[in-house]
Amino acid sequence: MDRSVYIAMTGATQTMRAQDAVSHNLANASTVGFKSELSAFQSVPVLGPGATTRINAVAQGAGQDNTQGTIQQTGRSLDVAVNGPGWIAVQAPDGSEAYTRAGNLQMGADGSLTDDRGNPVMGSGGPITVPPSASINIGKDGTISTVPMGQGPDTIAAVGQLKLVNPDPTQMSEGSDGLMHMNDGSTADTDSTVTVTSGALEASNVNPSTELVKMISLSRQYEMQVRSIKTAEDDADDSSKLLQNS
Repeated sequence: MDRSVYIAMTGATQTMRAQDAVSHNLANASTVGFKSELSAFQSVPVLGPGATTRINAVAQGAGQDNTQGTIQQTGRSLDVAVNGPGWIAVQAPDGSEAYTRAGNLQMGADGSLTDDRGNPVMGSGGPITVPPSASINIGKDGTISTVPMGQGPDTIAAVGQLKLVNPDPTQMSEGSDGLMHMNDGSTADTDSTVTVTSGALEASNVNPSTELVKMISLSRQYEMQVRSIKTAEDDADDSSKLLQNS
C-alpha cells in the first residue's frame, strides 16, 4: 500500500505543478509581448540507497516558446512591436538591465520613458528622457524623433534611441520581476539588426484553446491519481477486516 500511495501522491503533486504553468499561460493570454512557458515531465533518478533504476517523473520548466506573437496595429505613437527575434532593454527595479517585448511604452510627467510596469526604457546612454514636444515618432531602428513645442512640423529632433538587443535565448531566463535577464548577470550588446514596428503591439503567443486542452488533460490525470490513493486506502481497510475475522 505504502508504495502505491507514494507513487500516486508524487504523480498528483507533479501534475499540480504542471497545472500551475498552464494557469500562468492562460492568465497572460492577453498580456502584450508575453511568451508562453513550456513545461514537460522528465525522469529524475531517486537518490539514496536502493535500486538505481528508480525514477521520479518531475514536472520541470523547459524554457519559453519564442514564436512571434501576432502584430496588432494600434496607431499609438508610443507603441512598438519587435520584429522577429530581439528584445527592448529596460532598467529592472533592482537597477540591473533587463529585457522585455512589451512595447506599450509610457511617458511620465517628467518626460521619462518607461514600459507599462514603470521600468525606465534604456537607450545607449542610459534611461531615455523625452523633452516636451508636440509630437513623437519611433523609427524602425528605435530612434525617437520629436517635434519640439512651439516649432513647426518640419523641425524634427532626434532625442534618443531604444536599446534593442538579441542575445542567445538559452543564455536568458525570466526573473521574479517578470523580465528577462542574462543568466551570468551581464548586459547584452546592442544589435543593429533588430527592428521595431511603430504604432503596433505584439500580442501574447499563448494559444488559449491548446492551454485549455492541457488543463483538462492534467485535471483528469490528477483525478486518476487521487482515485488510486483512495483505492489503496480501501484495500488496506479490507485487509484489516479480513485479519480481524481470521
